[in-house]
Amino acid sequence: MTSLRNELSDEELAEQADQGEPEKGRWSQQEQLLAAAVDALRRVEYTLICANSEKRNRPKPPEPMRRPGAKARPTKQALTETQAERLFRIINGGAA
Repeated sequence: MTSLRNELSDEELAEQADQGEPEKGRWSQQEQLLAAAVDALRRVEYTLICANSEKRNRPKPPEPMRRPGAKARPTKQALTETQAERLFRIINGGAA
């Protein structure tokens, strides 16, 4: 397997890395613990950056490492005008 990878160009290696799906593989307990440690370290780094930066310059919270059997988290959708108007009425005491 290594000799096959050695023959690939940098672009082909990058493409394979982008298409990787770790959630379809099998992980040992050691790999699960390492992923949990990486997630914790990312959260600590994020907290440190947020504590030492202006509110408008804060990065997005880190995504957890993908794990076997876990689906990717869906992205949040922006409110539509109708949804925003309804939320505004609810917040200001209007009936839904």
